[in-house]
Amino acid sequence: MAAHIGHRLRKGATSGVVVAAAVAALAASQAPEAAPPADNANGDHAIGAGDTAPPSGDGSATGDSPYFTELPPLHTPNKPGAGTDLPVITGPAEAGIPASVLAAYKRAEQSIRSTAPGCNLPWQLLAGIGKVESGQARGGRVDANGTTLSPILGPVLNGVGFANISDTDDGAYDGDKIHDRAVGPMQFIPSTWATWGQDANSDGKKDPNNIYDAAQAAGLYLCANDRNLALKADLDRAILSYNRSTEYLNLVMSWVTYYQRGTHQIPDGTGVIPVDRSDDPGRGNRPTAPLSPAPTTPAPTPGTPTPKPSQTHPGTVTPPTVPTKPPVTPPAVTPAGKVTRLTIVANGRLTTTTGSDFTGSPRVAALDASGKPVAGVAVRFEIAGTTDSRFAGGARSVTVTTGSAGLATAPALRAGEQTGSFTVRATVVGRTLAAADFAATVTERQADTLTRVGEDSLSAATGTAFAQQVQVKATDKGALAPGVRVTAVIVTSKTEPTESTEGPYFKQGDEVVRTVTLTTGVDGLLTLAPGTLLAGDKAGPFYLRLTTPGGGSVFVDLTVTAPPTPEPTPEPTPSGTGSPEATPSATSSPTA
Repeated sequence: MAAHIGHRLRKGATSGVVVAAAVAALAASQAPEAAPPADNANGDHAIGAGDTAPPSGDGSATGDSPYFTELPPLHTPNKPGAGTDLPVITGPAEAGIPASVLAAYKRAEQSIRSTAPGCNLPWQLLAGIGKVESGQARGGRVDANGTTLSPILGPVLNGVGFANISDTDDGAYDGDKIHDRAVGPMQFIPSTWATWGQDANSDGKKDPNNIYDAAQAAGLYLCANDRNLALKADLDRAILSYNRSTEYLNLVMSWVTYYQRGTHQIPDGTGVIPVDRSDDPGRGNRPTAPLSPAPTTPAPTPGTPTPKPSQTHPGTVTPPTVPTKPPVTPPAVTPAGKVTRLTIVANGRLTTTTGSDFTGSPRVAALDASGKPVAGVAVRFEIAGTTDSRFAGGARSVTVTTGSAGLATAPALRAGEQTGSFTVRATVVGRTLAAADFAATVTERQADTLTRVGEDSLSAATGTAFAQQVQVKATDKGALAPGVRVTAVIVTSKTEPTESTEGPYFKQGDEVVRTVTLTTGVDGLLTLAPGTLLAGDKAGPFYLRLTTPGGGSVFVDLTVTAPPTPEPTPEPTPSGTGSPEATPSATSSPTA
């Protein structure tokens, strides 16, 4: 949550003098006084303790919504100067940060330091804001993906005690179609989230209720305008751009300083849920009850007097004993539950030719929120798209478990006879994380050379078949090329090899064709048996052109001859010899 009236830090039964004493003690023991710059990060107006009217909320990440006002414990987790990356231990929930929340802050720091190194964003700044805004996502009550178990919503920003911000998201994030509300563990108003929202856990959504998305967005927001957060003036402006209140600035800085002195990780869901809020005057100084048994008070440093209960915070009222709740055992997290993304490690693009194995197999890494590999995760590899390619055994999908390095490799993938593209999709079984997609392409087998085997000339008379065998050998890069498509065409010219309309032909059923598609055998040879090619009824020279994908080409000369012309048959000779005798004319007159 975040503030609306910037001049109250502790309110309620304690007097202003007591409040001043508490803040002074905190400042002296933990945090330097953080005086605000003359203007806030958006240049709206000067900020001071005398502000009494709620600001408009325009230009701040949270719309200046209320925030939690608990102060850090006076006993820091370790001495100044000690390491800040302490091991996972049990201890005071107030001092610890839930595991997923801490991982999100550190991941955001690493990401932004790689993209905007000049910002010098410390994860402790995100932790300080997260503590004040939502009590570290309500004590780390998030699921395996880092999303809060229920939405975290600030008050309705309707101008009644708060800024008046009309709805900007049609209720998509805050469920309110009239006014906006701050949303999520880092309390973004919807209009700010629309600009700065991130998908840091790669689940395909920009979710303000996801601690990874929200922490990344908050870091980028704080780094805006080329701020260098190593400079106090820029750091102050960044915090005030989040909520325009001097007390908010001082409170966040007290937690930043506290976390910089050391913290530790606690299980998700076991953190303290704050009680005191900047807009609730009836809850001043109310103690918070831990959700796990109260820890044993650590032994004091030698020479340091043990504080009395009433001295836990100067000026506070000794609280009544609060009964503790039974220990909350967080649910066991499965390996799949730890994964936040799948990353392609090798063979992102798969290629092969028809009937062959793909070169390489799809391989992914399963990573957690901090980028570490996760072992024992079931990863499904599935063939998506129209194809006859299959995994070993003819399967379209297989499941592989990641090893100690978090890697999963699919078994061998073999192409069928169908060319084209498809996808091999890797997903975490039982999760809805974004898939890792591998692009796969199948092309035809190729041969870059065709060579005639045997040089016998081919000739036939019209109306007959060629009695000789035609055989060619296909090779690709010097190796025999089996299963390669060969196109055979009858042409009349080697320089203009277009299909002929007459002359030799092939017979397909009852149809006469002069172009056919054939395939080389397992030995890379293509054989046309005698009688396969018919001469046709046109005499003359022709060519059989053979080509393959990949550039192989050869011509076979064909000669079609006309049948020989038969010699003419002589006319028959009349029977008898000599001159024919004269025959008396039938019309001659008889002699007298």
